[in-house]
Amino acid sequence: MSREFPIGLTPPDWLVRNLQPQQAPLNRPAIARAAVAMAFPLAIGLATGHTAYGALASMGALSGVIGDTADAYRMRILNIAIPQFFGAVGVTLGAAVYGHGWYAVATLTGIALVSGMISTIGAVASVSGLLLLLNSVIGAGLPLPGAWWLAPVLMSGGGLLVLLLALLAWPLRSGVPERSAVAKTYRTVADLLATCGDDPTAAYDAARQAVTQSLNQSYDLVLARRARHHGRSPELTRLLAQLNAITPVVEAAPAVHQSGQPLPPQIRETVRHLAQAVETGYTGPIGLALPAPTGETTRAIDHALRHAAEVVTAPDVDPRGIDDRLGRPAALRIRAARAARTVLLSSGSWRYGLRLAVCIGLAQILVSTVPVARSYWVALTITFVLKPDFGSVFSRALLRALGTVAGLVIAAAVLSAVPRGWWDVLVLLLLAPLIPALTPRGYGYQTMAITPVILLLSDVLNHQGTALLLPRLVDSLIGCGIALVAGYLLWPESWHTRVGDRLAEAVADTATYVESAFGRSEGSEVGRSEGSEGLVVGAEVDPAARARMRRRLYRDLSIIRTEFQRALTEPPPTGRLAAGWLPLVVAVERIVDATTAARVRVKHGAPSPSPAEVTQVALQLRELSKGVRESEVLVEVRTDLTGPAESVLEPLRQEVAAARAIASPH
Repeated sequence: MSREFPIGLTPPDWLVRNLQPQQAPLNRPAIARAAVAMAFPLAIGLATGHTAYGALASMGALSGVIGDTADAYRMRILNIAIPQFFGAVGVTLGAAVYGHGWYAVATLTGIALVSGMISTIGAVASVSGLLLLLNSVIGAGLPLPGAWWLAPVLMSGGGLLVLLLALLAWPLRSGVPERSAVAKTYRTVADLLATCGDDPTAAYDAARQAVTQSLNQSYDLVLARRARHHGRSPELTRLLAQLNAITPVVEAAPAVHQSGQPLPPQIRETVRHLAQAVETGYTGPIGLALPAPTGETTRAIDHALRHAAEVVTAPDVDPRGIDDRLGRPAALRIRAARAARTVLLSSGSWRYGLRLAVCIGLAQILVSTVPVARSYWVALTITFVLKPDFGSVFSRALLRALGTVAGLVIAAAVLSAVPRGWWDVLVLLLLAPLIPALTPRGYGYQTMAITPVILLLSDVLNHQGTALLLPRLVDSLIGCGIALVAGYLLWPESWHTRVGDRLAEAVADTATYVESAFGRSEGSEVGRSEGSEGLVVGAEVDPAARARMRRRLYRDLSIIRTEFQRALTEPPPTGRLAAGWLPLVVAVERIVDATTAARVRVKHGAPSPSPAEVTQVALQLRELSKGVRESEVLVEVRTDLTGPAESVLEPLRQEVAAARAIASPH
C-alpha cells in the first residue's frame, strides 16, 4: 500500500522542476562524433609516446563536442570553428600569466568582463566567450607542456577534429537538415489542425506553441545560410517560399478553432502529404482531395492549402516574390557593426560582464591567498554556472553541485579500477558519448557526464588518480557558493525586471497588431509600438509587414514563456511570482490568435469591425501593458469592453477581458 509524503517532507515545486529531465531525441551522429573525436587524439598520443599532448587535444575536442549542436552544415562551421579561435586566444593569454600571481588575477578578471559582454550578442558569440574564459582559466591554472604555441594548436586541433567529422557528410547531405526542418514545421501544422475545434483548449495551445517553435527554428536554420551574403540560392528561395506558404494555414487555424467545428481528416492528411513532398524535394503533381468549403474558416483553409500545394510543387520560384517573414537580414558588415554597438553601449552587456568579472576576480583572489588544490576548478565552475544566457544562476549552481557529486561517483570507479594507458582510450570511448546524449536532458545531467571525462584527462596529465576527487568536489562547491553570493544574491534582478518589461512590450505590440490587422489598404511597414500613440485605424498597412509583425509577436512571446519557465525553477518569491504571471503570457498568445482569426474571417467574407471597436480593444491592451510594466504583483484593472455581439471582434474582446481579469488580484 503506497503512502504519501508528510507535508513537511514533500519536495518543493521549484526543486522538482530543476531535477526533472527534459525530453529530447538522441542525436546519434553527434554521439558517434563525440566518441571518435575525444578518444582518437588520446590514442595518437599514446601511440607516439606523447600522452600529455593527446590529452590536451582531447580536452579541445570536448569543447567542440559541447558546441556541436547545429543542424545546418554551414552553421556547424560557425558554431565550432569560431569558438575554437577564441579558445586558442584564451589559452595563450592564460598560459602567459601562469604563476604570476596578481597579474593572473587581473588578466582573468578582464577576460571575464569581455567574455560576459560578448555573450550577449548571440549563440555563437556566447560559446566563443565561454571558451575564451574557460581556456584562459586552464592556461593560467595548469602547467602546459611544450612551447607556448603548442597547447593552443593542440586544443584547437581537437575542436576542429569534431568539425571535420561533422562535415564529412556535407557533400552527400547538403540541404537535407534545412528541408527536414521545414517538413517538420508542416507536420506540426498538421498536428495543430487536428486539435482545432476540439476540447480541451490546452491541446490546441500546446500544438500552437509547437508550431511557433518549429517556425522559429526553421526560419533561423534557413536564414542562417545567408551569414556571408545577402543574395539567395535557388534552394534557399524554395525553402523560404515553402515556409511562407504554410503561414496562411497557421493563420487560419485560430478561426477554425473558434468555430468549434473539427476539420475533416483529409485536410491534415493533405498537410502531411505536403510535408513529405518538402522533405523529398518532390515537384510533381499532387492530387488534393479537399472537401468543399462550407464557410469563412473552411474557405480560408482551402485557399491556403491550395496555395501551399502550388508553392511546394513548383519547380522554380522567383526570388523577387519571396518575402522573409522575419524580415530580410542585413549584410554581415552591418550586423557586425550593430553587434559591436550592442556590446559597448548596452547596459545589459556591461551588467553581465561585470557580474562575471566580479565572481572570477573573487575566485582568483581566494585561490591566490588561500592554498586550494587544483584551484582553477573554482573559476571553471563559476564560468559555467554564471553564463548569463544559460538560464537561472540559482538553478545552475544547484544542478552543478548535484551533477558534480554524481559525476564524481562515476569518476571514482574509473580512476580506482581502470589502469592507465590504452584502457583510458576504451573508457573515453564509452564516456564521451554520454555528453551529447545527456546534455539535452538538462544542465545537471551534462555536468554528470562531463565530470568523469575531465577527471580522466586530468589524471592522464598529472597522474594523481583518486586524489583528484575531493579537490574537485570542494572547488566546485566553492565556485557554486561564489556564483550564488556574488553573482546572484548581490545582483537583485527580479523576474519582473528580466521578463515583466518584455511582457509589457509584447502586450503593447499586440495592441499595434490589432490596429494593423484591420488596415484598409496596403502601404508601409509598422514598427514597434512602445512610446507611440498607436496606428490610425484604417491606415495603410502592408500585408507582408503585418505578417512579420505577427511572427515577431509569437517569437517574443515564446521567448518570454521560456524565461518565465526558467523563473519557475527558482525558490520563492521569484518562482511564486512567475507562476502567478505565466497565465497572462498564455492569454496574450490567445489575443494574438483571436486577432488573426478575425482578420482571416474578414478577408473571406465577414463584415469588417468599426474603427471604434478596434480603438477600444487597442486602448484596453495599452492600459494592460502599462499596468504590467509598472507592477511586480497583480494589480486591479478595469475592463470596459462592449460591442456588437455578432462582430468578428467579439471573441477578441472576450480574450482581452480574460487577460485583464488575470492581471487582477484574486
